Amino acid sequence: MNKLSFEKRRLLLNLLVEGNSIRGIARLVDVSPVTVLRYLELAGKACLKFHHENVRNVRSKKIQADELWSFNYCKKVTLKTAKAAPAHAGDVWTWTAIDESKLIVTWLISDRSFQAATDFISDLANRIADDVKDDLQITTDGWVVYRNAVTAQFGGRGHFAQLIKHFSETPDRGPARKYSPGICTGITKRAIYGEPDLAHVSTSYVEKHNQTMRQHMKRFARLTAAHSKKIENHAHMVALYTVWYNYARINSAVKMSPAMAAGLEARLWDISDIVELIEEVKI
Repeated sequence: MNKLSFEKRRLLLNLLVEGNSIRGIARLVDVSPVTVLRYLELAGKACLKFHHENVRNVRSKKIQADELWSFNYCKKVTLKTAKAAPAHAGDVWTWTAIDESKLIVTWLISDRSFQAATDFISDLANRIADDVKDDLQITTDGWVVYRNAVTAQFGGRGHFAQLIKHFSETPDRGPARKYSPGICTGITKRAIYGEPDLAHVSTSYVEKHNQTMRQHMKRFARLTAAHSKKIENHAHMVALYTVWYNYARINSAVKMSPAMAAGLEARLWDISDIVELIEEVKI
């Protein structure tokens, strides 16, 4: 890949994190789709390394965790009839843990298994400052694998609760039914261990963040041809998005970047800082 000008690299990253497709970006920046994907790979590797090294000793009081569905190459239901499907084709789950500062503390791309939950929660536990773990409150949805994973990886420290939503059948029986969520008829707040404050047992901001992810990463948008075709590119995009979201985007709830609100950074980044980060990080 010939080295792009700084402004083209800056524009390319900006378009990626604002929810544009690979081919759309290629047309706007006047480069080939291969060039866009190659720079996405560089950005993803640099951002993954930066997040791994710098989002540490987070002084969290409340954490919400959730899993977001998407797919790679094709959906699981069509995998048997798909032609030349690559490895990791099918349903993909992106696990995210969000601090009350709106910081993405950790994320994982995997399936929805107990092993994935264990790996995800283990990394979360390693990123939380040890002296705050006894007061930390974690809330997840009712997915059963969280119970043993959180209990084991946090050693029973802190407080853990699950928020379980109850849904009725979607009344619409037409074609739109498959894309319409059921109607939420109620919730149950269940303390798993410790003494969680039930008033703060919520998954609201992590679920709101799921919507933000779908808006800012085209491959997460529903009913689009811009879905991921390679799991590596899926991961590179999430890594880039995470650093941009944490460091270079003002969150309307905290009026600053999540990294600033969490005390990890003193200033708001610009997309140019991520361009420079890619140049600096030795991959």
